[in-house]
Amino acid sequence: MAQHIPHWIDGARREGTSGRTGEVTDSATGEVVGEVALASTEEVDAAVAAATAAFPRWRDTSLAKRTAVLFRFRELLNDRKPELAAIITAEHGKVLDDALGEVSRGQEVVEYACGVPSLVRGGFTENASTNVDVFSIRQPLGPVAVISPFNFPAMVPMWFFPIAIATGNTVVLKPSEQDPSAAIWMAELWKEAGLPDGVFNVAQGDKVAVDRLLEHPDVKAVSFVGSTAIARYVYETGTRHGKRVQALGGAKNHMVVLPDADLDLAADQAVNSGFGSAGERCMAISAVLAVGGVGDDLVARIAERTRTLRTGDGRKGCDMGPLISRKHRDRVESYVEAGEQEGAKVVVDGRQVQPDGAEDGFWLGPTLVDHVEPHMSVYTDEIFGPVLSVLRVDTYDDAVGLINRNEYGNGTAIFTNDGGAARRFQHEVEVGMIGINVPIPVPMAYYSFGGWKNSLFGDSHAHGAEGVHFFTRGKVITSRWLDPSHGGLNLGFPQNV
Repeated sequence: MAQHIPHWIDGARREGTSGRTGEVTDSATGEVVGEVALASTEEVDAAVAAATAAFPRWRDTSLAKRTAVLFRFRELLNDRKPELAAIITAEHGKVLDDALGEVSRGQEVVEYACGVPSLVRGGFTENASTNVDVFSIRQPLGPVAVISPFNFPAMVPMWFFPIAIATGNTVVLKPSEQDPSAAIWMAELWKEAGLPDGVFNVAQGDKVAVDRLLEHPDVKAVSFVGSTAIARYVYETGTRHGKRVQALGGAKNHMVVLPDADLDLAADQAVNSGFGSAGERCMAISAVLAVGGVGDDLVARIAERTRTLRTGDGRKGCDMGPLISRKHRDRVESYVEAGEQEGAKVVVDGRQVQPDGAEDGFWLGPTLVDHVEPHMSVYTDEIFGPVLSVLRVDTYDDAVGLINRNEYGNGTAIFTNDGGAARRFQHEVEVGMIGINVPIPVPMAYYSFGGWKNSLFGDSHAHGAEGVHFFTRGKVITSRWLDPSHGGLNLGFPQNV
């Protein structure tokens, strides 16, 4: 029997009243396992109202007490993350190890946010003028919205809400309706950690919920991750309504392999980064640029490794699971067919996969396509599936030119043993996140995650120092005190409360 997945508003589950619901499927079986409430405008308003009411109290809560809640949430998450990983696998389909890795990377942002006292320190200048001091502080914005995608139902929200909450804001999370249960699990964990009601809310839903959050006058900022088309829409709509917006869009990540590279390492990493999580990662490598004469050897090594992968149910110890939906599987498959029709060579054909899973799962095996040309749709479009394209280029300059002409600038990598070439690459390439002999250069939480060009709308990346800056605003105070005041006697040791 399909479970009902509700909203979470003001510290409690809230059943949907709109009369609209969406189906949640187990991607490995094709079965409907859940029915998620789809919020009406009024239900989104209720979530925002709860966040608005909770904001003054949470803003005025001391950093010491906020940090204590963050640490408690971190400990609970660390103890129970296998539970969350199982929920992700059941709805998204990624294998359990990958789901556990997702939760662990999100936990790193929670740990970073635990250091909030040092992250929001201001500056102080004594006697800027005679008996006049000047100092700066950073304050929270108010209620903020997080709109997250299906591919990382735990990690991507955790890029944003730990820092938002740590800096004194309140949150309304709108998760993907395709795998919504992780959000409710995290909301319940926050409550157990001692977070006051209304500070963290979940409004399940679709475009109706998104549009209301973008328009609502009490929502001060919006964080979004998704396709470029929707990221642009979110940015334009949100900023038009006076909000701060960081909207992370699509990607077409290239991996350059120079002739001097360790080809075994490059082949291993091309497979790992191209087919992990069935390619449903914004940081997945989808285009390998084989420079000079390495193409044939490199493709042979990638193909050899690809054929060893076991595709199937993520709960069975497989290497790669299904795609998120039948519609998406069919879309990804159509790109393989288009590439073949345009003259590319399908070296490993995932359409012929024999999965270790139910017949009705959304299966497409790892697919390797060689001799891809820049005009082909299998290269130009963000496929978001287990399709790895190989393009042959003559020189390093040709490779960098191809990357820099691409509309996306999320992540890229170069494989080489030449330090000079690597340093030149990191300087010249027009991409936000660079890997040198590292295929998925996802920064640690204390750096910021974000791309260039059509991979980012707005000027703030996710988490790290830019995340703290995004969720706070500066204030500068100029003060003169002529008469000192006294606090009376207190012989106790000073406490941070």
